[in-house]
Amino acid sequence: MADINGKDSHEMAAREKLLEAQKDKEVRKPNGPEVTVEQEGGGEVRLEQKLGLMNGVTVIVGCIIGSGIFVSPRGVLIHTGSPGMALLIWTLCGVYSMIGAYCYAELGTAIVRSGADYAYIFEAFGPFLAFLRLWVECIIVRPCTTAIVALTFARYIIEPLFPTCDQPDIAVTCLAAVCILLLTFVNCADVTWATRVQDLFTYAKLIALAIIILTGIVQLGRGEVEYFKDPFANTETNIGEISLAFYSGLFAYNG
Repeated sequence: MADINGKDSHEMAAREKLLEAQKDKEVRKPNGPEVTVEQEGGGEVRLEQKLGLMNGVTVIVGCIIGSGIFVSPRGVLIHTGSPGMALLIWTLCGVYSMIGAYCYAELGTAIVRSGADYAYIFEAFGPFLAFLRLWVECIIVRPCTTAIVALTFARYIIEPLFPTCDQPDIAVTCLAAVCILLLTFVNCADVTWATRVQDLFTYAKLIALAIIILTGIVQLGRGEVEYFKDPFANTETNIGEISLAFYSGLFAYNG
């Protein structure tokens, strides 16, 4: 009995020495810089920090503003039929989005886990619905959103080349596909490239929005207020059209 206990203790000691030796070793990432394993952190790996404060700010600002604001205004105005109703839709969408933001803030403080929607649905409804939500996001939501943004970007780029006629659909589609492939390559190739592209597009969006806002203020200052004389004229009364206007507005607030 004593021999068995002694053998077990020797095996446990050997295992502990092996684990300590593994903790002391350096771990190398493929084609990247070295990272070391923390000896007092439970075996956690410390990755090299490549994102600074401004990079994080531009990522968050880029996600909040997004590209929807450059896509949705036309749809909101078309589906409402009048400037007054369009402004009302924008206001209601903003209130609705603010309520949703407060809900997410509460969820973030109550469920302190990474994973966003997946983590919240997992805690509330279990793993099956969380799994479905994750795959719907990966297979349907994100690809469709990326396609919409890429097609809109391509249409804006090609539009000056066809001032008197509609743009060829094949040209718009090909340019959108090239943009998606290029950005995918940049994000896969290097984090530094991806952050620089993110910074560039965030600054471009802020500048574009500033130009739009200042232009509107200047036009109001010049007395261009004919659309406000009867703002609700020709307002759409079809509930389906109003619903589409809400969808367009919420798409912009979604980022």
